[in-house]
Order: sequence, then structure tokens, then C-alpha cells
Amino acid sequence: MDSQCTVNLTVKYLTKKWTLLIILELFKGDNYTRRFSELRRSLPEITPKILSERLQELEAEGIITNTVDASVIPVRSEYTLTPAGIELMEIVKAIKYWALTWKIDNLPCGSQECKLCKL
Repeated sequence: MDSQCTVNLTVKYLTKKWTLLIILELFKGDNYTRRFSELRRSLPEITPKILSERLQELEAEGIITNTVDASVIPVRSEYTLTPAGIELMEIVKAIKYWALTWKIDNLPCGSQECKLCKL
């Protein structure tokens, strides 16, 4: 596959460990927003360094935005899905539906609407 292929380039950053789970956690947040500390709590196995790196990558790709409130100590960073990030969740939902249909050993969730069941 050509290294500059759109699919190849997109898969490279979306398949990095933690990336899709971070997007999912932002999707679950009020107004698709979560603070850094909330993301750390909801993904306890991720290191702060990796979380910070993935958030920077997602921001660079236009999937999330970062709003910094420096008027408080400690400084608060809030991360929000952009319209592109919200649309990406539709693809994640499609993957979920595919998995529930075709993967026999997957357990069905309580709701087929990901916003309700939190995927």
C-alpha cells in the first residue's frame, strides 16, 4: 500500500493504542467534553504522558479541540470532540453493529444507541 494513501495515513493515527478509547470517552462527556483529569480517571491504565501525546495528535488532526482555562490553579484543560470527531463516532457505532452481528462471542449491550449505552 502506498504510504501516502488516505486510508493508510488515517489508520496510522486512529489505530494507535488508546486513540479510539479517548474519542469514545469524549463522546460520553457532556457536550462531548471532558477534562484531562476525567479522561485519566476513565482510562486508569493510560499514563499521563501517553494521554497527553494522544490528545495532542487528535487536536493536530482536527478530531478534538483543547480549551485551556489559565484563570484557575491548577490550569484546566477541556477537550471537546469537533464535528469531525462526532462524525467519526458514527463509524465506531457501525463497527459496533458489525461486531454484534458477525462476531458470535461478543455480548450484546443493553442498548443499540451508543450515546445511551456509552458504547
